[in-house]
Amino acid sequence: MSFLEHLGELRIRIFRALLSILVFFLVGWYFSRPILGFFLKPVLPFLQGRRPVFLEITEPFILYMKVALVAGLFAASPMVLYQVWAFIAPGLYPSERRYAAPFIIFSSLFFIAGGLFGYYVAFPYAAKFLLSVAGDFEPALTIRSLFQFESRLILWMGLIFEMPVVIFLLAKVGVVTPAFLLRNFKYAVLVIFVIAAIVTPTPDVVTQCVFALPMIGLYLLGLATSYLVRPHSRP
Repeated sequence: MSFLEHLGELRIRIFRALLSILVFFLVGWYFSRPILGFFLKPVLPFLQGRRPVFLEITEPFILYMKVALVAGLFAASPMVLYQVWAFIAPGLYPSERRYAAPFIIFSSLFFIAGGLFGYYVAFPYAAKFLLSVAGDFEPALTIRSLFQFESRLILWMGLIFEMPVVIFLLAKVGVVTPAFLLRNFKYAVLVIFVIAAIVTPTPDVVTQCVFALPMIGLYLLGLATSYLVRPHSRP
């Protein structure tokens, strides 16, 4: 295809991905109240019976829209990933196109697993630590700041958990090898902590480690999967 045809194909794939997100956004909007209750459930025990507050009259409306959007992103992730694959598939060999179903399935599972890890582990742990530091003060958390903190954390966790899939694909096309990944592990750890410091919603080291430690484990998992592609690679 020509350059303009590639742009046209990209436009179609982006439109279909956004359309799927919109559909699930509307469904999420209808169930936004119970979904918000689900999102806030991990942090409620640390608030000691206090309810989050809002400061502006428009905050609840905007909040429910954000709740519906986050829910829509996770629900629409398989369709979005399918559109990504459908865009790059024409440039692959026929033998490589058979990885379409595994790519969509595992990418979706890892993205959702990352969100669940952020919800059940990272968010409660980070919230507990940050609220314990503020033990001398009376908390009056706004619902906007609380959900913003949680949504960023679980979305970043979802993206971070895609690391094994990305490493597998890079190994498949020959960009990296198991030997390269193993030889540069110490540099990867350094880069991981730098990335964790950038994406962490707070500057504390504890929350940074909540991001960095799973990333190191996922890097090692990606290293293991790369041996499935190139089992005879040696340092």
